Amino acid sequence: MSLFLTIALVQLVALMSPGPDFFFVSQTAVSRTRRQAMFGVIGITLGVMIWSALALAGLQLVLQRLAWLERLISVAGGLYLAWMGLKMLRGAMKAPAVAGEPRQVLQQSDGATLRAGLLTNLSNPKVVIYFGSVFSAFLGDRVDASTRWGLWALVNVETLLWFTLVAGVFALPAMRRGYLRLSRWIDGLAGAVFVAFGLHLIFAKRGI
Repeated sequence: MSLFLTIALVQLVALMSPGPDFFFVSQTAVSRTRRQAMFGVIGITLGVMIWSALALAGLQLVLQRLAWLERLISVAGGLYLAWMGLKMLRGAMKAPAVAGEPRQVLQQSDGATLRAGLLTNLSNPKVVIYFGSVFSAFLGDRVDASTRWGLWALVNVETLLWFTLVAGVFALPAMRRGYLRLSRWIDGLAGAVFVAFGLHLIFAKRGI
């Protein structure tokens, strides 16, 4: 039981640290609908399901033996996040500077929003590092299979609940009214954040 509580606490701290997943869910919830935001949440949860399953299968050992793989994931993930950020910035620059009707920042279907959430999570190397080091370190060799899969279920349910809460908060009418007044600047800030995340992931290990 102590192991489950420890993992639950560590996972909660990791979830509460602002990152691409948080910005994606909050941006989708405030600019579209709660339903569409939930499809993004499901996509992110599917990504966590994949990474946590890989951690159970020995992701830490793979990353230790194939250092270039972690670097490749960082570059590919950084390029995707920067691309998303540039799309947001372009949309913000094309928007009128005065308040108007809420804009559909992400012009895509529910399925496309789910895929975007999944790719946002899969492209974040910080998630890889977390599951390949911190999460794996708590498992150890003496943890039996049933406990491992119980922990797998725990982190996935916790992820789903946390981002459901985030989506619910940012979909509140007050949040939407604020977005309506400041949509151009909010979208521009979100785009800049995604570009910054992407560039950091691409260049961080090159001393830039």
